[in-house]
Amino acid sequence: MIDASHQGSARDASVIVARDADGTVAVLTAEFPQHGGAYLFLPGGRREPGETPEQCARRELREEAGVTAETWRPLGSYALTLHSAARIHLFLATGLTRGPQQLTPSEENFKLTWWQMPDAIQAAIDGHFLLQGGPLALLLAQQVAST
Repeated sequence: MIDASHQGSARDASVIVARDADGTVAVLTAEFPQHGGAYLFLPGGRREPGETPEQCARRELREEAGVTAETWRPLGSYALTLHSAARIHLFLATGLTRGPQQLTPSEENFKLTWWQMPDAIQAAIDGHFLLQGGPLALLLAQQVAST
């Protein structure tokens, strides 16, 4: 259940599993020296003021992966930590159209790759993802695809 008092918070974030018709998913990689090296992550980011979680997801997918999607399926919303009201909103995006990435200066080292879903899930199991939202979104998206 989403606590309505926290909806609209600019601290909230959205994370997207962008899955194409062949079953591959958009995965980003970048160096994070403060965490000891390169890590994987899914497209996503913090909400801008006035954005809904889905609007944020659409913007972040377009910017970070250069992708637009016809179909959006919410996968759930979760607290980021016990000490913050911020939530992470997870989405499955399908019916993809690929275009150029529109990276901001702080994202210029983001490298986009396309992974088979089982390989991306194995990378999550092996600890190659930096943030918890990506692995959770992948597992939820896989569950949705198998039902």
